[in-house]
Amino acid sequence: MTVNPATAQHLHTPGGKNYYFCCVPCLEKFKAEPAKYLGETPVARSPGLVMPGAATAAKHSNIYQTTTSLIAAAESTPYVCPMCPEVREPKPGTCPSCGMALEPQVPVAPTRTQYTCPMHPEIVRPGPGSCPICGMALEPRTVTATVEDNPELRDMTRRFWLSLALTAPLMAIAMAAMLWQMPLHRILPGPALPWLELALATPVVLWGGWPFFQRFWTSLVNRSPNMFTLIGMGTGVAYGYSLIATLAPRIFPESLRAMAGYPEVYFEAAAAITTLVLLGQVMELRARSRTSAAIRALLDLSPRTARRLNLDGSENDIPLEQVNPGDRLRVRPGETIPVDGVLLDGRSAIDESMITGESLPVEKSPASKVIGATINGAGSFIMQAERVGSETLLARIVQLVGQAQRSRAPIQRLADRVARWFVPIVVAVAALTFLAWFLLGPQPRLAHALVNAVAVLIIACPCALGLATPMAIMVGVGRGARAGVLIKHAEALEILEKVDTLVVDKTGTLTEGKPQVVSYSQALLDEPELLRLAASLERASEHPLGAAVVAAAADRGLRLSQPEEITSVTGKGIRGIVDGRKVAVGSPALMAEVGALQTPAVAALNQPGGTVLCVAIDGKYVGNLGVADQLKPSTPDVLRNLRAHGIRIVMLTGDNSVVASSIAKTLGIDEFEAEVLPEGKLAIIRKLQGQGRVVAMAGDGINDAPALAQADVGIAMGTGTDVAMESGSITLVKGDLTGILRARKLSQATMRNIRQNLFFAFAYNAIGVPIAAGVLYPFFGVLLSPIFAAAAMSFSSVSVITNALRLRNVKL
Repeated sequence: MTVNPATAQHLHTPGGKNYYFCCVPCLEKFKAEPAKYLGETPVARSPGLVMPGAATAAKHSNIYQTTTSLIAAAESTPYVCPMCPEVREPKPGTCPSCGMALEPQVPVAPTRTQYTCPMHPEIVRPGPGSCPICGMALEPRTVTATVEDNPELRDMTRRFWLSLALTAPLMAIAMAAMLWQMPLHRILPGPALPWLELALATPVVLWGGWPFFQRFWTSLVNRSPNMFTLIGMGTGVAYGYSLIATLAPRIFPESLRAMAGYPEVYFEAAAAITTLVLLGQVMELRARSRTSAAIRALLDLSPRTARRLNLDGSENDIPLEQVNPGDRLRVRPGETIPVDGVLLDGRSAIDESMITGESLPVEKSPASKVIGATINGAGSFIMQAERVGSETLLARIVQLVGQAQRSRAPIQRLADRVARWFVPIVVAVAALTFLAWFLLGPQPRLAHALVNAVAVLIIACPCALGLATPMAIMVGVGRGARAGVLIKHAEALEILEKVDTLVVDKTGTLTEGKPQVVSYSQALLDEPELLRLAASLERASEHPLGAAVVAAAADRGLRLSQPEEITSVTGKGIRGIVDGRKVAVGSPALMAEVGALQTPAVAALNQPGGTVLCVAIDGKYVGNLGVADQLKPSTPDVLRNLRAHGIRIVMLTGDNSVVASSIAKTLGIDEFEAEVLPEGKLAIIRKLQGQGRVVAMAGDGINDAPALAQADVGIAMGTGTDVAMESGSITLVKGDLTGILRARKLSQATMRNIRQNLFFAFAYNAIGVPIAAGVLYPFFGVLLSPIFAAAAMSFSSVSVITNALRLRNVKL
């Protein structure tokens, strides 16, 4: 076990180092044999102690271990007791001293795949099976890069083909018996024909349909009626009645027998229904496997190896899982970048479309961040690994997509309410159908009553209702990931199409968030030495404007000096000594203060939201720099498009009103708030919501997190802080407002698809059940065979899934 130093009960400081303990026995054991415990490896379980820093180091070490290495460690690591570390066993068990469960010396991550239900994500099982609520086949909770063998699909496929081989001759016999040209009753007189049908139908119904009967029984035990409740009742009634009619035909009165003196049997109906349901299950399982194609495509992006540069100057290819933070890697032209990191040497254009959705390659130079799984262009470069394994952007995207695909949209509640009453209502309709045909129908009344009641049970399909929403959500979320739009919750995908107000943070959302020098006075252009002195002084500044001046000097190849006697004047600028010369950089007010300007007035910068930095050398004003946080190139077009669709735009910023007004005027934003603190942003979101507005908030910083969480839809920039991305319900990987347009189109397409699915499911059942009950018979003499009912039921679920799969190709 580990101990939190902040809450530890006991402390021991041998040699000046602090060791924390959970209880007195652990403390006494350590005092008796300290060398024994201090000699343990960092990842070993110690007796309730932790050395500051050791736990953190072990944690970060474990982050980057892959499943393969963890499995190997699990096979060789001993098991120890957290209370009695001297106890070491080769396998799990209990401690012989204290009885506690033994733990692996090296913590092992779980490697067993968990399975869940696409309709009921709260159902999680350690292996394949069926959902106890709806009876659907469970599917893997985590998608892997390779297509795993689906035992449910394999089993259903085998059962289908064997059942089809027996059902085909059974259907041929049934059809031939109805043709007057082939009176089979002369060839197989008396009970011989029913016995032949029994022999062919029994393996199909009892073996091929056994999974359906298991799920039928589970639904009864759990009091959770579902599609398999109806299938089990329908096939069970048809087969059971036919079995009794074959074994004991004389118990039926004369009025219920056919002309040959024997009751009609429906073995072919029971077998055909079972075979068609098996076919529907096979088609459904195959279609459902394609809904995870988006995640699998993302996983396929990662290369299998990386080329590492060793300390001795040599290079070698290593498996991707062996890359550690800090490793230097070479990426050659056309190769896939292995992990997230920073470019050290070289230049190239990188295709990031598979992550950000941006089609144009992005130019990269030293100090530029690179993303794992993106594709290098024609250049070659050396990079340093920063995030590997589960910490890479790709891994986090896959995790977010997987979680979102299992979330439930509010519109699903309608289908849930209907499904709760659906099966009992269908059973009641089937019972009424049986009674109506048996009491009022034409002869043979029992045959008509039985066939139509079975048709009602079979044609009803609650799964079409249940699958309408989750299938569209799964495919839609995957499509968004391919376009650089990460959906955290399905609810956000539903609400986004209803948004009528977009609140945007300025810095980092509308603008780049990185101030740059955009203009120079003539003196600074003509004399690089003046810029060098100013940038050398700004090296000591932590202000973003100072960093922009330093970056401008670096771009021009100027060698900077170390400043001395630095004085930072709050709100005005900075002054100090560089190479023996007095330098001041800041506002006109600072220039007046140091005597460089008689009046604090300088020409304004012709740049939206820009700031003028004045430069004085040895008390003499020498010129100024224009620094501005430039607008993102896509910002004007995106805002124009949103306004055209009736979206109200409100800009919030912590900057002063002059800067805010300039940016708002440039972008045509009528509503803005300046000098807003985080709690102020939160209050504005609540105010808009109080007016009945559906509000989306787009931001990138820690100060935006409260507003992102409060908004109906929080949209975080992927280039921003982790806190913002955690607070938002949608993340735009590229951090570009174009992603908002994509997310909105995705929301509209997904919700349109869900409504189509729900309409089809409701319409199918509303029309199919009455027709199966025989409402058309009095007018047209039409009855629906249970075999056709089974075919319609099987294809209804498949059609819903197929419609959802169309979202994979929607244009964003």
